[in-house]
Amino acid sequence: MYFKQFFDEKLAQYAYLVGCQANGTAVIIDPMRDIDQYIDHAAKQNLTITAAVDTHIHADYISGLREFAERGVKVYASDEGDKDWRYEWLKGSDYDFELLNDGDSFKIGNITIKAWHTPGHTPEHLSYFVTDGAAADEPMGVATGDFVFVGDVGRPDLLESAAGQENVMEPSARTLYKTVKEFKTMPEYMQVWPGHGAGSACGKALGAIPETTVGYELRYNNSLKSATSEDDFVNFILAGQPEPPLYFARMKRDNKIGPALIGGLPQPKRLTLKEISKAAKKEGAVILDTRERGEFAVGHIPGSLLSPLNKQFNTVAGSYITEDEEIFLLVEEHRLVEAVRDLYNIGLDRVAGYFTARDLQMYKEQGNEMAKLEIMSFEDLDNRPENSEVLDVRKASEFSESKIEGAINIAHTRLLPGKENLEKGKKYLVHCQTGGRSAVATALLKRDGHDAVLIEDDFAAYKAKQPA
Repeated sequence: MYFKQFFDEKLAQYAYLVGCQANGTAVIIDPMRDIDQYIDHAAKQNLTITAAVDTHIHADYISGLREFAERGVKVYASDEGDKDWRYEWLKGSDYDFELLNDGDSFKIGNITIKAWHTPGHTPEHLSYFVTDGAAADEPMGVATGDFVFVGDVGRPDLLESAAGQENVMEPSARTLYKTVKEFKTMPEYMQVWPGHGAGSACGKALGAIPETTVGYELRYNNSLKSATSEDDFVNFILAGQPEPPLYFARMKRDNKIGPALIGGLPQPKRLTLKEISKAAKKEGAVILDTRERGEFAVGHIPGSLLSPLNKQFNTVAGSYITEDEEIFLLVEEHRLVEAVRDLYNIGLDRVAGYFTARDLQMYKEQGNEMAKLEIMSFEDLDNRPENSEVLDVRKASEFSESKIEGAINIAHTRLLPGKENLEKGKKYLVHCQTGGRSAVATALLKRDGHDAVLIEDDFAAYKAKQPA
């Protein structure tokens, strides 16, 4: 059996290629939209991907299942759960597909993939036992998707907090408890291959280790250990969950009804200086500046959004840009494909053009208008303007632990709708923990016409100096 784990750093997402070397076929579990990476890797191993399967309707990225179906690969998906969470794009289609229920299985050469209904994170969620028939008659491991992670379990609140369903958070947590009890009966030697690692918003305490075992998780996974009673588990698992990025609702919708088919990655053109000027003024368009916040602060095109090309790129871009907006990237040439692929994986396909930092410098030298971010420190709060308010864009859980007296809290991932509650006549002094989240939030507020100042400072150090 051939086994390969793929990791997307920005989305902290794992996909799995499982192949039978005896007959040269393979299955991909939880593929992302950019499927060529899996096909190319399989080919290097003399394998052909003949099946693709999802664990559930994903909320944090566009699934590659439909892209595989378009290429004639047989796809498998869950037929569990309620009527509101089914793969609508498969029903009635002419794709080669099979819908799976608990206990159903299929084979790839000598490999058997068996579905296990593991609801709680979502109603339709399936995990998959993998048995290498050439060596054993029992599964060696289970691909758990967003059910069990290293150090955590999948959050049961997303259908309510991200997808907008009402009064489902607690019932989902109670369903998850029952699934967890079943997990605890699994053999301790069994390997666990999770759908996400540290950095994913699909849990609150995910570990960075790429795989684990049932036995290890039973000993050290606090979410599993909290399941001493149903109420204890529900209280523990719902407490402190981070605010989901705004784009999660759109991902749920698109993966349910069918992701758009656009024929691969967008191919944006390099803009001339005249075209940069037009893009800056274009209605329904956004300039997405991928430079570091220090560079952005000293000079950027007015109205630009900031999203440095780091691990938070998808989260910020997905939370601040809508699917209908045309995107113009400020990005270095050698990172263009990376940025376009990251946006493509979260369904932001309208990337029309790009320009570089050197282009921006020439644009500035031609006398075009540039903007700066006003910056202050926490010490400056002692002399802040009267008509100002401190805006804390950290998570609610961080805010509840330690905050500035009188500050208001809107998590940076929820600021696009949250800013509607802010007054245009006030000056907002924006902070987070060290300046990363507050910088992107300040740029968003300024684009919307708010008077916003970036507090570029260390919050923990500031609070440590304050009187007890």
